[in-house]
Amino acid sequence: MSHHPAQARPAPTALAVALALAAWPASQALAQEKTQLETVTITAERRVENIKDVPTAVSSVSGEKLDVLASGGQDVRFLSGRVPSLNIESSFGRAFPRFYLRGYGNTDFRLNASQPVSLIYDDVVQENPILKGFPVFDMKAVEVIAGPQGTLFGRNTPAGVVKFDSVRPSKKQDGYFSASYGTHGSATVEGAANVQLGGDWSARVSAQVQRRDDWVSNQVATGATKKTEGYDDRAVRLQALYEPNQGFSALFNVHNRELDGSPRLFRSSVIKPGTNDLADGFDPAKAYFDGKNEQRLHATGGSARIKWALDGFTLHSITGIEAVQPFSRADVDAGYINNFVQPPPFNGEGNVFWSSETSDALKDHRQLSQEFRLESNGSGPLRWQGGVYLFDERYTMESIDYLAAPADALVSTRQTNKAWALFGSINYRVSPDLNLRGGLRYTKDKKTLATTGTVNASAGTSASTNDSKVNWDLSGTYTLTPETNVYARVATGFRAASIYPASGFGPQSKARPETVTSYELGAKSEFWQRHARLSATLFSYEVKDQQLTAVGGTNNTNTLLNASKGEGRGFELNLELLPTDNLLLTLSTSYNDTKIKDRSLTMPQAGSGATMIGTPDANGNYSIYNNPLPNAPKWIANLTARYSMPTAAGNEFYVYTDWAYRSKVNFFLYKSVEFTGKPLTEGGLRVGYIWDNGKYEVAGFVRNITDKVVVNGAIDFNNLTGFINDPRTYGVQFKALF
Repeated sequence: MSHHPAQARPAPTALAVALALAAWPASQALAQEKTQLETVTITAERRVENIKDVPTAVSSVSGEKLDVLASGGQDVRFLSGRVPSLNIESSFGRAFPRFYLRGYGNTDFRLNASQPVSLIYDDVVQENPILKGFPVFDMKAVEVIAGPQGTLFGRNTPAGVVKFDSVRPSKKQDGYFSASYGTHGSATVEGAANVQLGGDWSARVSAQVQRRDDWVSNQVATGATKKTEGYDDRAVRLQALYEPNQGFSALFNVHNRELDGSPRLFRSSVIKPGTNDLADGFDPAKAYFDGKNEQRLHATGGSARIKWALDGFTLHSITGIEAVQPFSRADVDAGYINNFVQPPPFNGEGNVFWSSETSDALKDHRQLSQEFRLESNGSGPLRWQGGVYLFDERYTMESIDYLAAPADALVSTRQTNKAWALFGSINYRVSPDLNLRGGLRYTKDKKTLATTGTVNASAGTSASTNDSKVNWDLSGTYTLTPETNVYARVATGFRAASIYPASGFGPQSKARPETVTSYELGAKSEFWQRHARLSATLFSYEVKDQQLTAVGGTNNTNTLLNASKGEGRGFELNLELLPTDNLLLTLSTSYNDTKIKDRSLTMPQAGSGATMIGTPDANGNYSIYNNPLPNAPKWIANLTARYSMPTAAGNEFYVYTDWAYRSKVNFFLYKSVEFTGKPLTEGGLRVGYIWDNGKYEVAGFVRNITDKVVVNGAIDFNNLTGFINDPRTYGVQFKALF
């Protein structure tokens, strides 16, 4: 089926709007003396640059906006929908977020799953999906860099990079303390402070504690978990900086996370048959299951980042070590078998016809990474950087089936992954108005996997992969006016082969490496005498041998597949406006049209008897050709508004509201009525007072202000099992700077 021309029209319109606004005549500008938007600098190209000069789509979230979005104790998923084309979801809760950029991600829930969106925390790749959930606190900025980033970043970046940069130590005597309390006993206490060590040393201590009471009561009178959905999440970061002169610095980082809480609460029969509505009379505060739900996580890591300016170039060394030990146990069937415990509740919720209670854990996890990078530091038209990247990860996955015979309960899988890469890029200013960039990377990636235990061994119990690939990118930036740049970029990306271990539910499976080629055209401008900032991007990408995961069904399978091709196209828009000194507006939106382009791939009827969309073949299977990628909303939009009301004494009252929208999503590869997630709009409001030259702040906040409750994820067993978004949370917060 060809792409319908009407669906492509919004994209050129967006770029036309961007260029028209960028050319707004100076006569429309506000007075020169009015406050201007702050300059945004980013490190998307591994150097500090003005966001306007970087030839790729980048969104940056920092400062007050990060504080507001995290109000109420949200984990990293609070970023979902807050920048164009970013969606984040999880079937594990706080422990295992899955990231999607431009609709491109991975729904695999196994602990050895790889993702095409790379997460980088303080310059160190967090490869295992459990590492990606580290709490967000004391941040300088979060950068979301869309599209393939396979040249300069270390691991699996065909869809893009989400980059977290902590506040560095300094010799300033400053810090902050923040405490909040809200509904369901939710509380967050965090703070940071620079510590003066004397001489050429400085240090910074940052910590955060988040907790919430169990607010969902289990209505089943058995030995199961009685209450759930609470958590106690603690994290700390210690940094020490040695900086004897401007030419040398060594930054050391040690961090730890301890999580004790609940896995994602699965709710059987929560979807009304024949619709994607919640079951009649559904009560979010009640659940019906006969097993145990518990989750624990211990993570510790460290890094050393050395920067040494020599004659003509600067040497960077980044050494990282990460270790994580998660354990998550859940009543996966999400109910109680055959209603033998009690009569069914009002809507049959909790009724299942077979039981599944399992746990997953990582043991002996260790990730080592090392990067050496040389960067030119001359002032001429040519700049370059290049280096080598090394990666070594190993761990053991342990899965326990609590309903199996003791001898068959434990399945253990050992995986190792070693990779190395050579990379380089150049940046050449051809003229004052034209700047060209290009990059090249060679990657070698090897995996080994072996499984022991009672499993489906029809496809073997061990496997290995050995992949190599050259990636490249080329871009050009042209200065239309001193305020406006346009750019074009072509880039490729690569994700190494993946292995799914054999289990009691299904055989071992492998997926070949995937590659992506992306085309991007954009404009970035600061206009209205820097009271407005705009970026707009058109993009199109094609993934060859795209790795997909078929999950669910009556036998709880999880199978890796390769689609011969996947496609995506659309546009992204970011706009900031400062119409008056007292009002700041931001608006972002994106359109993503994704399609699976493989006529050979089919999926069976959903195990839950869901209402399938399409016509089955002679074997009762449904084609997924032209289906959208899972968890890939076509539309994402975000709006924020901050209005300030200064007082005569120099203090400030303010009102801050934020709203995020995503359109409907497919939860699985196939299409069905019940497993189509409804569009979701969530809003927040914060009202506060700041005094004593900005040193103190008190605020009231509410998240999910409309108390919108929808199914935002599902499990395809033999019932209509799903999970829901977080409820409305409101509370108060106090913050002090020192």
